[in-house]
Amino acid sequence: MPVTAFDFEKPLTELEQKLQELEKQEPRDEAAVEAVRAELEQKQQEIYSNLTPWQKVLMARHSDRPHALDYVQALMTDFMELSGDRAFADDKAIACGFATFRGMPVAVCAQQKGKDTKENLVRNWGMSNPEGYRKAMRVMRLAEKFKLPVVVFIDTPGAFPGIGAEERGQAEAIARNIRDMFTLTVPVICIVIGEGASGGALGVGVGDVILALENSWYCVISPEGCAAILWKDRAQAERAAEQLKLTPKDLIELGVIDEIVPEPIGGAHRNPGETYRNVASALEAHLKRLSRFSEEQLLEMRYQKFRAMGRFVDTDAEPAVAETESAEETAAQESNVKEAAGVEVASEG
Repeated sequence: MPVTAFDFEKPLTELEQKLQELEKQEPRDEAAVEAVRAELEQKQQEIYSNLTPWQKVLMARHSDRPHALDYVQALMTDFMELSGDRAFADDKAIACGFATFRGMPVAVCAQQKGKDTKENLVRNWGMSNPEGYRKAMRVMRLAEKFKLPVVVFIDTPGAFPGIGAEERGQAEAIARNIRDMFTLTVPVICIVIGEGASGGALGVGVGDVILALENSWYCVISPEGCAAILWKDRAQAERAAEQLKLTPKDLIELGVIDEIVPEPIGGAHRNPGETYRNVASALEAHLKRLSRFSEEQLLEMRYQKFRAMGRFVDTDAEPAVAETESAEETAAQESNVKEAAGVEVASEG
């Protein structure tokens, strides 16, 4: 089944078709095949290593990209899903439960999109209602009770903006989750596997470690929403994407995420197996590392991690003074984290 291609991938599609035709020819011209294959590999490197922020957004939205439950199925065993928020209903836009990952029992919260229109109607395109966030917190509290780490797969275009969702307290549910995730006494690892948009993602996005796949994006608003607000024109989404600093490369420089998980060339949908292996390796490494910290250390490090975000320099101050204050603040925050983590953090350095 052919993979859907974006406009910027059309040169690759043409070369792939040419390569297939040459491989089918009898007798086969091996020199011509190798020449086209080499040209294709060079073109792939050229295109995928220079994707614009908007092209990254498109890649994250690719219809063939693995969804959250694909990762759960590929990485984990014995997944037992729990339903309902014990208040209103069960939200199919987020699947929550318990599973085993490489011998370690974990709690899972997975924002799930559909693979086709029928499934998207059931999953509401991955847009959670308030009961979805309340279900997620119910499972996280159960994980805390049984001393299990929490793994969150983030992939949503945003929280559902419907009237019913607002009437049932959408903003309150998201805000409460953000607050309560800071108090969890077990390790929390969040993985942005596709779209990480707005409060929809932030409502389950407070973790000790935030990972992001290479072709994902994570931001407080979608490019279309930003364009509609700033320029009254959603068609300016590409321009907005450039300004929002939403790519993993931008986010790691800003300290919003902790690690970029590499994808196979062409994106996760081109080689899901390799993507699963990369995610599994990163997840296992961080789970083992975090398991060495006490509850008090986890809480303090999580607080300091988010406290350090959003540092700024006062442009009205004298440059030398501003730079000194910023450096002192950074050093103080790093010292707090090391002090909270104790000898274990020091030994890692």
